[in-house]
Amino acid sequence: MRRSWNANQALELFQQLEDEGEPASSTDDSSLDEEADGETFTWGPDSGEEMEDDSDEEVVAAEERGDHPLWESKSGIAWSPTPDTRIPFRAPDSRHCGITRLAFSQVQTIEDSFDFFLTTTVLDIIMKHTNIEGRRKYDNWTDVDHVELRAFFGLLILVGVHRSHGESTASLWGEETGRPIFRATMSQRRFRLLAATVQFDDRLTRAARQLVTQDKLAPLREVWDLWVARLPLAYNPGEDVCVDEQLVGFGGRCNFKQYMPSKPAKYGIKLWVVCDVATSYAWGIIPYLGKMTKDAPVERGQGKRVVLELTEGLSGRTVTTDNFFTSLALGEELLHKKICLVGTVRRNKPELPPQLLQTRSRAVLSSLFAFTSTTTAVSYIPKHRRNVLLLSTKHHRVQIQEGPQQEPTVIIDYNRCKGAVDNLNKLVATYSCRRKTRRWPMALFCNILDVSAYNALVLWL
Repeated sequence: MRRSWNANQALELFQQLEDEGEPASSTDDSSLDEEADGETFTWGPDSGEEMEDDSDEEVVAAEERGDHPLWESKSGIAWSPTPDTRIPFRAPDSRHCGITRLAFSQVQTIEDSFDFFLTTTVLDIIMKHTNIEGRRKYDNWTDVDHVELRAFFGLLILVGVHRSHGESTASLWGEETGRPIFRATMSQRRFRLLAATVQFDDRLTRAARQLVTQDKLAPLREVWDLWVARLPLAYNPGEDVCVDEQLVGFGGRCNFKQYMPSKPAKYGIKLWVVCDVATSYAWGIIPYLGKMTKDAPVERGQGKRVVLELTEGLSGRTVTTDNFFTSLALGEELLHKKICLVGTVRRNKPELPPQLLQTRSRAVLSSLFAFTSTTTAVSYIPKHRRNVLLLSTKHHRVQIQEGPQQEPTVIIDYNRCKGAVDNLNKLVATYSCRRKTRRWPMALFCNILDVSAYNALVLWL
C-alpha cells in the first residue's frame, strides 16, 4: 500500500523519530521507508487526503454561516466574488488602424477625401431626381449638372464653416452683411430654387415602394445605403470604439421623429452611431425608424441588435456602450466576434446578482466585484446611496485606481471611451450646414454632408 503524505505529517513523523533517539540522517532513509511500510512522501499542500477533507469542512462551515461561495441572479446566472483563475479571453489588439489602403490610393487632395463618401454615383442619383422634380414644378427649369450640384453642396458646407446655419439667405447674399463667395458662386434665387427642389428619389413611385417595402426611409434610402457603405471602407478604427445616439434636429412632419429632452434640439431624427474613440470618426450609422406598423409588437433586445449590427465587420476591439445597450447576453455574443464590451448597466437587469444592488451597508467610494468565466460586474458607490453598475468582458481582476476617488479600472476605461459619439455630435452641431427646412430627407442629407466633411478631415489629417 502506498500512501501520500503532506508536509505537516512528515514534520510530525521526523519529530517523533528524533524523540525516540533515532537520527534523521540520509543514511537511515531505508529504515524509515521500512518502518513506514513502503509509504511514499509526496510534498505539496494539495497532495494529502486530509487537506481535501479540511477544504470540504471549510466549505460546509461557510455554507452553515450563510457565506455562500457563489451569488445567483434572478435569471439563474452564478457569479463569484473572486475572479476566475483560468486565463480569460482578451481581444487581440488591432494591428492596423487609420486610413485604409483603398482610401489611401484614392485620396490625393482634401477634395478627394470628401468625394470618397459622396461618390459620382450618389451625385448622379441626386442630379437625376432633382431635374425630374424641377421640370415637373417649373416651366423654365434649367437642368442642374455635377458642377452646379457640387457648388450648391459647397455653399452649404461654407455656411457651416462660418457657423451661419441660422443666418437668413438674404443676409448671406447681402452686399453689406454677406460674403462675396456666395454671390460669385450662384445667385440667391438659384440657391433657394435648388434648396427647395433637391430630390433623392422618384416622388411618383415613392408611395408604391413604401407600400411594398414598408420602408419609412424610402425618400432617402438609395442615397443613404450608398453613403453608409462607404464609411467603413475609408478608415480602420483603433482598439476602442463607442456606440451612442445622435439626434438630427428637425421640427417638421416625420412619422419617426423622436423627442429627446436631454438633447439640445429636443425633437428630431435619431441615429445610432459607432465611432472610433481616438478620432471620433463615424464608422457606421443606423437610423431609428420606429415600429414598421402601429400594430407591430415592441422590439425586444433592440440595444443588442443595434450594437451587433454596428460592429459587423469589426474584431479585436473593445466597444463602450451606455446602459441602454449593455447586457450580459450582448457581451457574450460580442466575444464570439472577438470583441470586448465595457458599459454601464441598468439595475433592473435580471442577470445581476442582488449583492451588487445593495447600498445601505456600503461605504462611500467602495467597490464590489462579481465574476463569471467571461464577464466582470462591478458596483461602485461614488456618494451615499448612489450606485454605479458596469459590466465588462475586458477586465477580469479586482483593479482599483489609486487616488482620492478609488475608482475601479473598469470605470476609468469607460469614462475614457464613452464620449466619442458625443464629441462628434458637438463638432457637427457647431459647424452644421443644416438649413431650416420642412422636408426631413433634406435635413437628414445635410447631416450626411456634416458627417462626411468631418470624416474627410480625419482622413486628410
